[in-house]
Amino acid sequence: MFERLAEAKIQEAIRNGEFDNLPFGKSINLDYWASLPEDVRAGYMVLINSGCVPDEVHLLKEIGDLREQLADNTIQDKSMIIVKLREAELKYNLLKERRTQRK
Repeated sequence: MFERLAEAKIQEAIRNGEFDNLPFGKSINLDYWASLPEDVRAGYMVLINSGCVPDEVHLLKEIGDLREQLADNTIQDKSMIIVKLREAELKYNLLKERRTQRK
């Protein structure tokens, strides 16, 4: 049943042109997703599918983007990127710590 639903959603997205103009050759990094506890991932999926995304998800995306920028050899001055990365990592770690203290 899940496979049919997923296939229907994919076909609908194709018809709507949602896969047009996607960047090619760039793999998706799911390391951050795998590092989250299973119950947190399930909750995030519900929120994401309903259009609500928690701050942790935004921060993880920002961290991933900043790490990609650091790996980009065409950028000469990476000091601001490093500062932004450290700030985002700190915010994420504080949110994560706050979540574990609530349990």
